[in-house]
Amino acid sequence: MSGVVDLAAVKAAQEAKAKAEQARAEAARQGGGAGGAGGVSPADLVIDVDEAGFEQDVLQRSAEVPVVIDFWAEWCQPCKQLSPVLERLAVEYNGRFVLAKIDVDANQMLMQQFGIQGIPAVFAVVAGQALPLFQGAAPETQIRETLDQLVQVAEQRFGLTGLTVDPDAEPGAAPEAAPEMPAGPYDALLEAAVRALDAGDFGGAVQAYKNVLSDDPGNSEAKLGLAQAELLHRVQGLDPQQVRKDAADKPADIEAQIAAADLDLVGGHVEDAFGRLIQTVQRTVGDDRDAVRLRLLELFDVVGGDDPRVAAARRALARALF
Repeated sequence: MSGVVDLAAVKAAQEAKAKAEQARAEAARQGGGAGGAGGVSPADLVIDVDEAGFEQDVLQRSAEVPVVIDFWAEWCQPCKQLSPVLERLAVEYNGRFVLAKIDVDANQMLMQQFGIQGIPAVFAVVAGQALPLFQGAAPETQIRETLDQLVQVAEQRFGLTGLTVDPDAEPGAAPEAAPEMPAGPYDALLEAAVRALDAGDFGGAVQAYKNVLSDDPGNSEAKLGLAQAELLHRVQGLDPQQVRKDAADKPADIEAQIAAADLDLVGGHVEDAFGRLIQTVQRTVGDDRDAVRLRLLELFDVVGGDDPRVAAARRALARALF
């Protein structure tokens, strides 16, 4: 879970968030959402899952709430230490995640699909995307830290706030239908942007986000989406090998360095991208320096101002400028 911003999956994250929101809306209309007005029983927070039910119990459910998967076996002694801790924490976290227990002896295919080499192994699925958490009987303090980070990522990146837990609800009972919430004023435009990303139309996504910001300049989702869409639009069609060759051969060429930094960021090499542009700032003056500085600020927006790597790079940029 280290490095929670996976920039190589920026587009996938946007798509998954949109799909999660659509699934929650559909569940609310049908009255079958696990987090509906009636709530779920605490017993429903820990479930046994097999291959036949994995699609519904894990993948579909992960559109509403993070699903933590505990791969275990009866003969596994460390599993007998870890599983009770996870079960207790699932109840303690009160609906912020659901624990799915999978017996690897009875579900070999799932074990192979997740590439598990040993148990216990713990994964999470958030909006249909799998995240490895840890392997082995980890200490409870580490487990809590990992779960806290998982819950934060699920809420901030995918809008998953968890389930409503009703201690008086019967286990397995379907909750009452949640009232359908009216669409926000910019939901259609934001959805259009995500559809454009899904189709690889990054220019269309840029324009859709700009349409939102023209009326609502402070819209944080549109700001982040625009920064990400513009980055993807810039790197679309680039020849990575040629870009990196140009950057290596022409250290004084700011366009070559900026293009290489864009590729670094899309590939998830955040610190490399920041470091490249900060070094370029140190070597340049005047308009060239200002162009590099502005691109670096744009990349800060892509990653997010609360990321510690952005804070460190801002300090380094200040030192380079002054």
